[in-house]
Amino acid sequence: MSHSDKRLENFASQLATSQLFCEVPALGGAENWRQSFPEIVGRSQAMSRLLETVAKISRSESSVLIHGESGTGKELIARAIHRLSARNHKPFIAINCSAIPENLLETELFGHEKGAFTGAIQRHQGVFQRADGGTLFLDEIGDMAPSLQSKLLRVLQEKTFTPVGGKEICKADVRVIAATHVDLENAIATGSFRSDLYYRINVLPVTLPALRERQEDIPMLLNHFIEVSNRMHPQQPTCWFTTEASSILSSQSWPGNIRQLQNLVERIVVMRGGGPIGIEHLPREFCRPGTPDFHSTHSDHAARSPSPLRIEQESLHSHMPRGTSLSHLNPRPGTPPLMLPADFGTLPPEGINLIEFIEGLENSLITQALQRTDNNRNQAARLLGMNRTTLVERIKKRKLSPMNPASEEL
Repeated sequence: MSHSDKRLENFASQLATSQLFCEVPALGGAENWRQSFPEIVGRSQAMSRLLETVAKISRSESSVLIHGESGTGKELIARAIHRLSARNHKPFIAINCSAIPENLLETELFGHEKGAFTGAIQRHQGVFQRADGGTLFLDEIGDMAPSLQSKLLRVLQEKTFTPVGGKEICKADVRVIAATHVDLENAIATGSFRSDLYYRINVLPVTLPALRERQEDIPMLLNHFIEVSNRMHPQQPTCWFTTEASSILSSQSWPGNIRQLQNLVERIVVMRGGGPIGIEHLPREFCRPGTPDFHSTHSDHAARSPSPLRIEQESLHSHMPRGTSLSHLNPRPGTPPLMLPADFGTLPPEGINLIEFIEGLENSLITQALQRTDNNRNQAARLLGMNRTTLVERIKKRKLSPMNPASEEL
């Protein structure tokens, strides 16, 4: 084989590999993009549109600028872009430009040579060197000092840089993804951000929705974060949100977005120590919408509305044969107690149909588990302590809820 033939063969191999890495499934529906983005929680239209865009730009080598409020998950999106790109076998490195002092940020970006300044006792590689061939995520780029903006612009334009105190020119084979919560167009107008750098990094813009713009995702996020918190604290009984507490949290504006929600769930789980998390366990600042103070109006609301306990009891009775009654069942260790009336297990004078009684009880608990997990079969099976396949078979056989299409099954 000639030298030119070998080069052609190598090129074809590289092209095939590149296409393999860049291949992204068509994202027609919510379940399809959830398969491509397992790290993303949510089913809202806002997230579907966002991830459709992310899947497309992941195939490109151009710079990306992620806009979004603090706590919306900008780094999570950046990691997803890297994972779906042809660079996914190379490093992903993230740094926060606002968390590093200006005099240290330059060496963190470009590295320095030994003796470049006082204290530089050895050579240091910057992130542009460590991320060679991969992706560099520059968070809060809007807070970068103007002097460093000009140096970053040169790297993006010429694909080369020189370490601090060095003379050797290094190549920068890095895809840059930048993110900011700052309005960079206003920053350009005030002179705090370079317009030429803005146009260089804003080739592929992505805007993340605030949590208040995707409130329909909050119940799913609550379920996700409470599962994570329960795993983080295995020494205590499992926690779960009551329907009313979940409804109240889902109606909040969440100025700190997903980060605030995650931190709150962990805080409540630690303080609760196990068991149901009701409205009385929520922090005072999470008031019922339209009232000055949630806790001051809770007693009035309780007098007007049935409690979660009564709602679950009534739901359970609705699935049982007439004349049957319920009381307390000892739960399996580590699982939530069943909320049942005190006379459960008492045989009525007229007797009962035991098969119908047991099936009615199972149907009620399965329905409640599906409602609590937003129809997620995996999570519902874990709540019920049963195999997912068994659960799906009973749902189909008893027609307890409409089944998702086969491609959308969790």
